[in-house]
Amino acid sequence: MKNIAILGSTGSVGTQTLEVIKDNDELFSVFMLTANANAYLLIEQAIEFLPKYAIICDESKYQQVKDALAHLPVEVLAGHQAIKETVTHPDIDIVLTAMVGFAGLEPTINAIKAGKDIALANKETLVVAGEIITTLAKEHNVKVLPVDSEHSAIFQCLAGEQDNKIEKIILTASGGPFRGKSLEYLTTVTSEHALKHPNWVMGAKITIDSASLMNKGLEVIEAKWLFDLRADQVEVIVHPQSIVHSLVQFEDGSIKAQMGVPDMKLPIQYALTYPARVKTNYKRFNFIDYPTLSFEKPDMDTFRNLKLAFDALEQGGNMPCIINAANEVAVAAFLKNETGFLAMSDIIETCMQQINYIPNPSLTDYLNTDKETRIFAQNLIQQTPLKAVRS
Repeated sequence: MKNIAILGSTGSVGTQTLEVIKDNDELFSVFMLTANANAYLLIEQAIEFLPKYAIICDESKYQQVKDALAHLPVEVLAGHQAIKETVTHPDIDIVLTAMVGFAGLEPTINAIKAGKDIALANKETLVVAGEIITTLAKEHNVKVLPVDSEHSAIFQCLAGEQDNKIEKIILTASGGPFRGKSLEYLTTVTSEHALKHPNWVMGAKITIDSASLMNKGLEVIEAKWLFDLRADQVEVIVHPQSIVHSLVQFEDGSIKAQMGVPDMKLPIQYALTYPARVKTNYKRFNFIDYPTLSFEKPDMDTFRNLKLAFDALEQGGNMPCIINAANEVAVAAFLKNETGFLAMSDIIETCMQQINYIPNPSLTDYLNTDKETRIFAQNLIQQTPLKAVRS
């Protein structure tokens, strides 16, 4: 029986993780649940799964959660600091990090230092501080197991291939709801349009990232650290059906792919049960249902975020931290209709040009860079709302 801490239990990945645990209650026990502000769902989850700890990040919701769970053996805590401290509890076996954005970095670092294996759904952790995370994981003999479907696919393709060198990996992208659309069309789209993903059900932030291809850009940077690759060993290809989740090409030219219907529960379960595969009743893929699988080159002129992410990976240092912070601010503004879809790329690029570049950053540098970039990006949005000027 493995004790699981779920950071971000009320989000899309968090709720699906609880479904996996429920299906395998002889293997897993929920030890800790955390939510940002969704007190109602956190309460429901705590009542059903009876974790040792339930933590609400929004401290204004603390009393609501505490009162609702007062009759249960669940300790209720509040605040980001409580998450950072409790994630080191000696009884935790695996920490599944599904918090959104930069907020997941410090809890993940603390969990690694405490010797916890990480099931990583928070890609921003590796985007921002990949070198720190991978170094710490080696020092503390901790496994970092990918939960993103694309990185899980690469991870599965590499099973048994430890002695065979990778020539390149190919990350697949659905293309999102705006695949093939023109720049003129994209000047008019709203967050409502962008939230309609054709294949996956995800949270708002990651769905907007998918529409702008920033999600794939962040995955490119994450892949570099997960699989110890150079930037030129990572390729992106658009695959609208989302059946081939990603591929590995080896030095002999052979390619391995991992395939299946779009369902996040499979990569979640594999991360929790690794190296074993546990029987599921999930829907099986049938080739007859998909007589045509198509692939195309991503349009990085229209969807500039993907190119900006490759640029940031090439530059290294704190540049990925800059694009991540700028993107989080831009997406939040777009969701509130305070900036335009194309303007998000302009905001990110301007931050890359203006924020101080640090080639060999420390954790303190990352924290400062994140703060500085957010302030700068927010000021940009206030100065030029809704604009989508292209240089």
